[in-house]
Amino acid sequence: MKIIIATGNKDKVREINEVLAGTEFEAVSMKSEGIDPEIIEDADTFEGNALIKARTVHQYTDCYVMADDSGLCIDALDGAPGVYSARFAGEDSTYEEKFAKIYDLLGDTPKDKWTARFVCAIAVVRPDGSEFTVRGECEGVLLDHPQGENGFGYDPIFYVPSFGMTTAQMDPEVKNSISHRGKALNAMVERLL
Repeated sequence: MKIIIATGNKDKVREINEVLAGTEFEAVSMKSEGIDPEIIEDADTFEGNALIKARTVHQYTDCYVMADDSGLCIDALDGAPGVYSARFAGEDSTYEEKFAKIYDLLGDTPKDKWTARFVCAIAVVRPDGSEFTVRGECEGVLLDHPQGENGFGYDPIFYVPSFGMTTAQMDPEVKNSISHRGKALNAMVERLL
């Protein structure tokens, strides 16, 4: 059964399909389905933005639609970048520019206070229009330089002490079992099934 993901991000669709393996669902991007509406993410919560995306795409299809909103929440920055994680250093900024802005804002904050979490909220709109949201979180600390080639986004600077590595250094199976998106996706699959 097809579940349309409100994203154009191929990495995200691949990651979602890794978690959906063995279920009756297969994730496809909205763009591969010819759906490309303008989506204004103006909610102040991850759940709110995920619902905006899922509801918008659902207007164009009678399939299941899933959308997520995720980001990095840094304790010493009062939860920033939070819902603004993707556009934190400007709309088309690179992750290197985002890292630099974070390091600049952290300034003289002692490194033992660089605690953070990845948060992922997922919204699903079913074919009948009913909907639900789930959330996953992954606790960690920030590194002062990127490490690892796997993953994407903030993964290279997000270190998980219990594993002794960044999420960009983890094998996909390990990352999916402990990551914010993996936890949220597993919760979503439980609700779908």
